[in-house]
Amino acid sequence: MRIEPPDVPALERGVAVLGSGGGGDTRTAALLLRRRLAAGAEVVVHALDALPPQAYVVPVGVVGATPVFNEKLPGGQEFAAAVAAVERWTGVRAGAVASLEIGGLNGMLPLAWDLGLPVVDADLTGRGVPRLDQLSLNACGRPVTPVALAEPGGQVLVQATGTAADLERTVRAFLPSAGGWAALALAPVPAYELACCSVVGSVSAALELGRRLLALGESPAPDRLGEAGGRVLALGRVIEVVRRPGPRLHGRAGFSRGGVTVADHATGALLRLEMENEYLLALRDGRVVASTPDVLAVLDRRTVTPISGDAVRAGMEVMVLQVPIAPFWTDPARIALVAPRAYGIDCEPVLLGGGR
Repeated sequence: MRIEPPDVPALERGVAVLGSGGGGDTRTAALLLRRRLAAGAEVVVHALDALPPQAYVVPVGVVGATPVFNEKLPGGQEFAAAVAAVERWTGVRAGAVASLEIGGLNGMLPLAWDLGLPVVDADLTGRGVPRLDQLSLNACGRPVTPVALAEPGGQVLVQATGTAADLERTVRAFLPSAGGWAALALAPVPAYELACCSVVGSVSAALELGRRLLALGESPAPDRLGEAGGRVLALGRVIEVVRRPGPRLHGRAGFSRGGVTVADHATGALLRLEMENEYLLALRDGRVVASTPDVLAVLDRRTVTPISGDAVRAGMEVMVLQVPIAPFWTDPARIALVAPRAYGIDCEPVLLGGGR
């Protein structure tokens, strides 16, 4: 699948929605991708099964405070340095790269940056997630180390061993001294193994989702909203936004928490969204009607552009959309990693179509 300049707005819209209110601002990644295409680069997304089975794929992405990424822009060497570090440590030559996370800016960065390697149509989340112990590799019991982190100042850190939880702690400790963000490259995974422990087809799915949303135009009629895919949970005005510190673990502060309440114009019902970095749970008049791992997105009613959890404000006219998660996460053996209880919410997952 070749990415052309007219595809960039649709891809940006799709990955922003799959961020589920998180994942970071996509504008910088979209700008980098447009500049690369304008320079004449050929940007192609390769089907995973088109690679030789023994080809090694390196998952890459940005970790840390994504708003800082837009203020402290990459110099261009960070991703190449991270990939080179894991190649040296493992003795394996990378044959391709994949996105760490399709939701948000990481969904576009592997395409926006020329690493001289094919980009595959797969990722490790299928949506936005806040932690590195919530990747599809973890759900399949596959180790994620060794891992390399490269920060804008040139420092490269390699974690050779450890669990996914160990990696999450290391990264959070490293980032403040790194200026807030770093490029990350996970250990290379053979293509035949990645096909079983990743969300395959996620880039093309994000592109198709974005095309459907853009086709709605501005201020679409309510009876057309179903064309976007998924279902509309509310169409109304934000009447309250609450933000508070998150729960603490062993004395360390957690991610911030919050809630968004939308008054539906048609029914008068109140839809409340519980959020952390992402929107996690939807309650209509106190009853749970949708939850993670399905994607919950708040869209501007007029422009149909996604509104992140840190940008939503009282008074906004919005639509709340529930998009079904990729089948990878509906497997009972995997869903616990991204279900409400993974975020400390004592609730069973409520998915589109009634799945759990």
